[in-house]
Order: sequence, then structure tokens, then C-alpha cells
Amino acid sequence: MKKLLKIIFAFLPVVLYVYEGYSQSTRPDPKTLGIGQRAPDFSLPGVDGQSYSLQDFNKSPVLVVIFSCNHCPTAQAYEERIISFAKDYKPKGVAVVMISPNDINALNYSELGYSDMGDSFEDMKIRADDKGFPFPYLYDGDGQKAALAYGPVATPHCFVFDKTRILRYAGRIDGSEKPGTGKGEDLRNAVNAVLAGESVKIPVTKVFGCSIKWSWKDEYTKRLYKQWAELPVTLEDIDVNGVRELIKNTSSNKLRLINIWATWCGPCITEFPDFVIIDRMYRGRPFEFISVSADKQDRRDDVLSFLKTQQASNKNYIFSKDDVYELIEAVDPDWQGGLPYTMLIEPGGKIVYKKQDTIDPLAMKKLIVDNRYIGRYY
Repeated sequence: MKKLLKIIFAFLPVVLYVYEGYSQSTRPDPKTLGIGQRAPDFSLPGVDGQSYSLQDFNKSPVLVVIFSCNHCPTAQAYEERIISFAKDYKPKGVAVVMISPNDINALNYSELGYSDMGDSFEDMKIRADDKGFPFPYLYDGDGQKAALAYGPVATPHCFVFDKTRILRYAGRIDGSEKPGTGKGEDLRNAVNAVLAGESVKIPVTKVFGCSIKWSWKDEYTKRLYKQWAELPVTLEDIDVNGVRELIKNTSSNKLRLINIWATWCGPCITEFPDFVIIDRMYRGRPFEFISVSADKQDRRDDVLSFLKTQQASNKNYIFSKDDVYELIEAVDPDWQGGLPYTMLIEPGGKIVYKKQDTIDPLAMKKLIVDNRYIGRYY
């Protein structure tokens, strides 16, 4: 018996490890809260510096809990409608609270192609300030306890509770994702019915949007980042005519971000990782990032080595001549020659941004995603 117990305990860690791996990879999404069920309590930090729980909304005859986020194009498409709803129904005592459920470790850069920011708490503060949210915006990304209790399917997903905090409606805001095509009819109809003490005619609707980034679903992100790390990093020569063609941007049909840099330029080296992130965010859209090194040809190996450390699998060039003044004139006659130098150019050659010195990464992302060739919505 003792020998048997020793064998069991010897293999127990292995069994637990295998079980844990199995359960994590196959773990189902939590069940969505059902009509007639009571609102689960929560205690979450808000972007305004306060902490909120269910009891903070006790005075409201109706509570609307919306699970949404920053990055999702569908969520962004409904932001103005949520704001409008909250303002219209505040005089009626209706409380609105929006919760971001996503674990940022399960969200990768390729999923940010329709956004200028991710779903971190700091990013949430920026978005709330930009949009002027007239309701609490709460962060649930660390433990996802509220999301696990409510079971949202996608962002946005609404839950409407009556004065006793019994769920009366769960589902979409309305059925028209494109901004300007809907006014939140489904949500408004549900809340109107609850305020009137009536049953909601259609208490449950399906929702459409980005899936919840559950903490146990980070396998894709890990696999994608590994694939990016393994992509080849190349460095090609480019002459004056080639540089001029880059600036013209007549054949790519893509919004083109060009960064002129050098290995001996401190600010260039410091900001280059931001360009790699931008490239990874938007490379799936009509966008391309191109770097042009102003290093002399005898520094070619150093340039390529740096690019490899950055996993810069975008298009990279080094000027083929050592006369940097020819590069300056070919890029932009107005450029005074200081590095770094960055340009954002639309197809056809329209320059929408150019700057000598480092960029503001967030401002650049906003400029890119709000450009007519990219956009925040499907």
C-alpha cells in the first residue's frame, strides 16, 4: 500500500499539470446570465479614480450594465449611441455603467487594427476622456470576476436590470452596427418597458462584436508573436529615384508611413519600437511601414543587426550613397536634415503628416486609424 501511495504521489504533479493544460485549452466560455436572475455584485476600479459596486446604483430604478471595450470596431461604432442613451435616460433615473472585461494578455497587436489603443486601464482613461463618457467606465481585465459572473458573449453586450436588480433584458443595443444607422432601439425599448413596469417583448437578443478576451485564451497571441519573431528581416539599398518613388506612393494603394533614421541617432533608436508596434497593429489593413536608414554603407551590418533585434519584418532600406544631402532633397526639400524624420503619405502622394523629431505614438495611431484609407469600423 505504501509503495502504491508513493507511486501515486510521484506522478501527481504530472497528472495535475496535464489536467491543468487540458482544462485551460478547452475551458468553455462562462454561461450568460439568464432572464429573471439577480445582478451579481462587483467591486471594480473606474477610470475616474473611484471604485464601484452594485450598491452604488441603488437609487436608480433601472440599471444598465454594458460590457464593452476600447479596441473592438463594433464597440467603437456604438460608443456615441451609448453616450446618447445615457444622457437621454439620466433624467429618468436610469444608471449606466460600462465594464471592460478583456485580459490584455489575451489581446494581441493584430487585433488593434481598427483602434488607436488597446484595453489597458490606462488606455481606458484616455478613451473615456476623449469621448467624454457620462457614466462610470470600469476595468475588469485583471481578474475578470464580473465578466465571469455576467457571461457577456461579445462587445458590446447589454444587461438591463429592474429596481430589484432582476435581469429583464440581455443582448444588443440595436441591430445596425454602422454609425448613423441605428439609435439604440433595442436597448431603449427594453428600458422603456422596465420603467413602465411592463414585460420586455423580446427579452433576449443575439449580440455581434469582438469576442471576450478571456485570460485562458492567450494561445493565439503567443503563437502569433512567435511567428512574427521568426519572420525574415531584410535590408535593401535604395537610391535617389527609389526614394522619390516612395514619397510619390503611386502604386501601393496603401497609407504609407516612412521613417528616416540612423543607428547613431539616439532618439531614432528609442522610438523605433513604436514603429514596429504600429506596423503590427495595421499591417492587416491598407497600410505599410517603411524604414530608410541614413547610415553610411559601411554601417550596413550594424543597421541590419539593429533591425533584427527589433524584429522589424517590414520593408527596410539603406540609402545607397554616402551623400546624405541627396537623401534629404529626395525625401523633402523642406526637410532641414535632422533625424528622425517621419512622413505619412496617402496613395497618390498626399502627405498628411511630416515631422523632424520623434513622433507621439498615440497621436500617430489616431492619425492612421482615422484616415479615410483605414477607419475604425467595418
